Amino acid sequence: MYSLFRELGVQAALRKEAVPFAAAFLIAEMFYKWKSFTLECIGFLITWMVLSYVQSLFLRNED
Repeated sequence: MYSLFRELGVQAALRKEAVPFAAAFLIAEMFYKWKSFTLECIGFLITWMVLSYVQSLFLRNED
């Protein structure tokens, strides 16, 4: 995360990752009930990574 903010700057990083982050947060909050903080955190991070990847496929031409 630090590298992302360092490379892009805070505003650009937030613009790029805010939607996948929010969607992953909502998905994790609503569906991930594994009774383990560690598993839910890993699930959230993987979900965020996948959603960010999918977003990058759709917004490839805008970079």
